[in-house]
Formats: sequence, C-alpha cells, structure tokens
Amino acid sequence: MNRVLVAGIGNVFLGDDGFGVEVVRRMDPSAVPGSVVVADYGIRGVHLAYELLGGAYDTLIMVDAVELDGPPGTVAVLEIDDEPAPDALPPVNGHGMHPQAVLDLLGKLGGGVPRVLLVGCRPQVVDEVMGLSEPVAAAVESTVAAVTALARDETYRQSDRERADA
Repeated sequence: MNRVLVAGIGNVFLGDDGFGVEVVRRMDPSAVPGSVVVADYGIRGVHLAYELLGGAYDTLIMVDAVELDGPPGTVAVLEIDDEPAPDALPPVNGHGMHPQAVLDLLGKLGGGVPRVLLVGCRPQVVDEVMGLSEPVAAAVESTVAAVTALARDETYRQSDRERADA
C-alpha cells in the first residue's frame, strides 16, 4: 500500500483561505486505509515541508483555496510537479507559504514526494473574516467525499515502476 498524506492548507482568519483546513477537519479518518494520514497544516507550510523531508509518503494530497477558472466554489484536482523552480528561493515564512512554496522548500532541502496532487477550490473572499463564503462552504461536503475517495485510490494505485515490473 502507498503511504498518503492529506494536508489541509490555509488560514482560517482569511475567509475562504480556510477551505483546506475545513475539508480535512470534516474528513473521517476511519473512512481511509491506515496508510493515509489526514492532517491540518493550516499556515504551517514549513512544518509540512519538514514532515515530507523524511520520504515517508508516496503521495501528497494538498487541499487549499486556489485561483481556478470558473465561479467561486469551483473545485478541481491538479497534478503538481514537485520539482523546485530553477533558482527559486522559496519564502520561508511559516504564515504565508502556498503549496508551490512548500514544494520548492522541500526540493531545496533535498526532499521530494513521488506524486503530488492539489485539490483546489476557487475562493470568493480572501479577507480578514472568519468563515467560508456561501459558494465555498457549499463545496466542502462534496470535496470531503472526493478527497476521501482520492486518498483511498492513491493508497492502492500502482506506480509506473510496479506496472512495468508486473
């Protein structure tokens, strides 16, 4: 079984930026295999990079508010290349690291994750306010179900190498 980390990312004090945190908060850990860890990383991007540094996970699923095409509340799953941007110096600001900055820092530290997925939701409000906007809040339950299924699928997914060896 693959080891999967589901990481909720975001700042609950900035409205819809707290989307990822709310999704992982509502996930039922008993609904996923034991090799899946569900964690709220909130604004602790540096901690997430260090957690990944040890190579303990085969797949990282980040859940966050991201700018996507479509109206607020639109959700998409994106596969992310975890290679650091050339010559990029990621901001080491624990309170402001977005998903790519976490991956850039991880790469600069010499680590990586074989597979990285981002489950993103287009925000409506990213301002100093508590709580999610109506369209983003409406997307939470279906995203919980989708991330749970994705984590389960990733646990049993064969890597390209395993398929070639079979």
